[in-house]
Amino acid sequence: MQLLQDIIVLDFSQFLSGPSAALRLADMGAQVIKIEKPGTGDICRNLYVSDVMMEGESTIFHAINRNKQSYAADLKNAEDLEKVKLLIAKADVMMHNFRPGVMERIGLDYETVKRFNPSIIYAEVNGYGAEGPWNHLPGQDLLLQAVSGLTWLSNNDNENPTPMGVAVVDIFAGTHIAQGILACLYRRTISGEGALVQVSMLESILDFQFEVLTAYYNDGRQLPVRSAVNAAHAYIAAPYGVYKTADGYLSLAMGNILTLAGLLGCKPLEQFADPQDWFTRRDEIKSLLAAHLLTQTTAHWLGILEPADIWCARVLNYEELMQEEGYRVLNMEMVVKTSNGLSVTTTRCPLRIDGHILSSDIGAPVLGEHNEEIERQFGLAQEALNV
Repeated sequence: MQLLQDIIVLDFSQFLSGPSAALRLADMGAQVIKIEKPGTGDICRNLYVSDVMMEGESTIFHAINRNKQSYAADLKNAEDLEKVKLLIAKADVMMHNFRPGVMERIGLDYETVKRFNPSIIYAEVNGYGAEGPWNHLPGQDLLLQAVSGLTWLSNNDNENPTPMGVAVVDIFAGTHIAQGILACLYRRTISGEGALVQVSMLESILDFQFEVLTAYYNDGRQLPVRSAVNAAHAYIAAPYGVYKTADGYLSLAMGNILTLAGLLGCKPLEQFADPQDWFTRRDEIKSLLAAHLLTQTTAHWLGILEPADIWCARVLNYEELMQEEGYRVLNMEMVVKTSNGLSVTTTRCPLRIDGHILSSDIGAPVLGEHNEEIERQFGLAQEALNV
C-alpha cells in the first residue's frame, strides 16, 4: 500500500532519530533517498550495538535503513553540491539531524532552500534546540536520557539512576518529526505552503514524560520518589511492579490490595484497608507481596489472577515471547534482502491500514548504490551541465 506514492524524501540524517522518521515515510510508500558521504556514508553503518555484522555493517543500520536508496555526494565538492541542490529542487521533503549551524555553512539551510523550492517540507532534528547554552552539545540518546530526568524514574529508590535499554529518545524524536512532516504535507495539499518542521531530542523526551512532569508541575514541584521495593512507576501505588516467583517473574499493574489479599491468600495484606495506605505505605505492601509470591510459580498465580480479571502478566524474554501465539499472530517479523542477496530478519512497520500491513522486502542500500539510477530519474547530469 503506497500511501505516500510520488512523495520524494531526501534524508541527510544519520544514526537513529532522522533515519527512523525516514523509515516510517518509506514504509508508507515515499521514495526515500539517503544522502551519504562518499567512502564512509551514514556513521550508523559502523555503529555496532552487538558483535553481529552484516556485509561489514551494523545490524542497526540494516534495521533502520531498509527500503531506502543511497546517493553518495560530497557536500564540500561544488559539483556534487550542485547535483544535490537540483535534487532538493524536485523533492517534497528534506530532513537532517546536524547540529545547529552546519547546514547554514553548507548553504542548505531552510531560508536558502526555500528560495528555489518554496513548497518543500524542511525537517530538522537536533539535540537540545537551536538556541540556548546546550545547542552545541552532542544529541546522543543516553546523554539525553540523563539530562532529561528520565533515568530517575526506573529502578528502586536505593539504586542508581537507570536508563532505558533502548534508544528511546532517538526513536521518539523520529516519531515526532515524522508526525510534523505528515501534518505539513497535508497542509500543503490545501494551501501549497512549504514548512520548516523542527524538534529537539530534549523536547521529545520531555513530552514522553508528560504524565509525570504534569504531576511534578502541579504537586508543589515535589520530585518523584521511586518505590524502594519492586519499583515500576514513581507515581503509582502498590501493587504496581514486577515480582519474582518460584520460577520466574510476574508483573502486577494497578489493583485493589484487599482483593489481592483474598485471591492470593496473603493475610498480612488485609491490614491495609485504607486505599491511601496503598501509596503512602507501598513499600511495606510490596515487601509482603514479594515474599508471598515467591512461594508459588508464575503459572500458579496467573491461574488465580487472570480469571478474576486482575491486571497481570508473565515477564517474558525474547525467546519466551516468540513461542507465544499472541506474538506469532501479529506477524511482526519480516525478511528483507539487500542487492547483494543478504537476507535480514527485522520488524515490520506496526501500522495496519484498512487491515493491510505496510511492508516491503527491500533491504538497506549499499553506499552510493543508487547514484546512477537517481541521476537518470532526475536528469541530474544534464541539468548540472546547463547550470
